[in-house]
Amino acid sequence: MDQKLANPAPLGLMGFGMTTILLNMHNAGFFEINAVILSMGVFYGGIAQIIAGMMEFKKGNTFATTAFTSYGLFWLTLVALIYMNGRFGIPENTVSFVGVYLLLWGVFTLFMWVGTLKSPKAMQFVFLSLTILFFMLAARDVFGWTGTFATITGIEGMICGASAIYFAMAQVLNETYGREMLPVG
Repeated sequence: MDQKLANPAPLGLMGFGMTTILLNMHNAGFFEINAVILSMGVFYGGIAQIIAGMMEFKKGNTFATTAFTSYGLFWLTLVALIYMNGRFGIPENTVSFVGVYLLLWGVFTLFMWVGTLKSPKAMQFVFLSLTILFFMLAARDVFGWTGTFATITGIEGMICGASAIYFAMAQVLNETYGREMLPVG
């Protein structure tokens, strides 16, 4: 008997999108890093995406399994880096080394973006804007680019997060109504 499985992608995309917007509101200079951002990073950005990745595994979707699980673990490691920095006798990370961490995520995301080139344009935009975001964040931290560059980086991150929310809601609404309510290209 075939069992229809729900589409877990909107869960993962919403976890990614909402958390990305919150963190980049901080990156743009609108808010200090706080418990709201860190809690979203652990639970919705981290755990929810890992769950979505495991659900995609059950569906046999290697790309989505890799993406959601990896980015869920990104959020957990990022929160751990922020929390552990200078605590428990662990020396503070230099900003430039965090930039290397972000650069590695940018390289990973660039390859993932290549994997979207046969996918809907909305999905391509999410991964392209995330690639750009990681490289901008890495440049900010490696070269110490603050001020206007940091603000622009945060705004780009909010656009990236909003694109993931759009793609998630397009999938939910299009499936719910059985027709294209929100175009995905």
